[in-house]
Amino acid sequence: MKNPFVLEICVESVESAIAAEGGGAHRVELCADLAGGGTTPSAGLMQSIREHVQVPVHVMIRPRPGDFCYSNLELEIMRHDIQVAKQFHMDGVVLGILREDARVDVERTKMLVEFAHPLPVTFHRAFDLAKNPASALEDVIETGSSRILTSGGESRATDGLSILRYLVDTAIGRILIMPCGGIDSGNITRIVRATSAREIHTSVGTSNPRSPNDGSGTSEGRYEPRSPSQSVVFEQDVAELVNLLASISPAEVVREE
Repeated sequence: MKNPFVLEICVESVESAIAAEGGGAHRVELCADLAGGGTTPSAGLMQSIREHVQVPVHVMIRPRPGDFCYSNLELEIMRHDIQVAKQFHMDGVVLGILREDARVDVERTKMLVEFAHPLPVTFHRAFDLAKNPASALEDVIETGSSRILTSGGESRATDGLSILRYLVDTAIGRILIMPCGGIDSGNITRIVRATSAREIHTSVGTSNPRSPNDGSGTSEGRYEPRSPSQSVVFEQDVAELVNLLASISPAEVVREE
């Protein structure tokens, strides 16, 4: 029986992407500068990843660290980066734009979603900085995005379970909710059972700990694998998460009161 769950691993190097695929990851999110919160990777890195990895690759489209309110020139950069992602046959893009009042910028995000078509768009953890999760959910749905990456407004998914549960319930049939933030082998099954989420995102500790306003997942305090031995450990960590997800029966995914 096919595993009903999807594990997405956030990476910033070819080595870790290969290791993630070797461990059984179903998809990778490709970023640059994970320690700084994640930005758009280079064209060279996109090309190399595509040459060495067969699983779907979603690429971060973020022109700089910091907030998610972008100038027209920065939007132009994001459009160019999306075009590069298409050129190198990426399978999706990850982005998010907010207004100065901390609401989702529906108009500008929708423009990028339409420009990215047919690539699906994941609205990243800019969502967690929006004022109201309920209205932010409806706003992101209006943009045409395919999924939302969120920790429920907290630094770690385990601290945002009630919001994540609400988002999954409310989004059914309209958009996917993908929990992230400090997810590891010690809590992944709890998070899935508590939220009924079918997609999970984690960096498996590949970067420094960070706050929730950076657009990607919270790490567990290690660095990207650079040596063969580090890659082996990383692959084993990914495989452990994949096996834990595979051990969960769909009927077992119930709400925790």
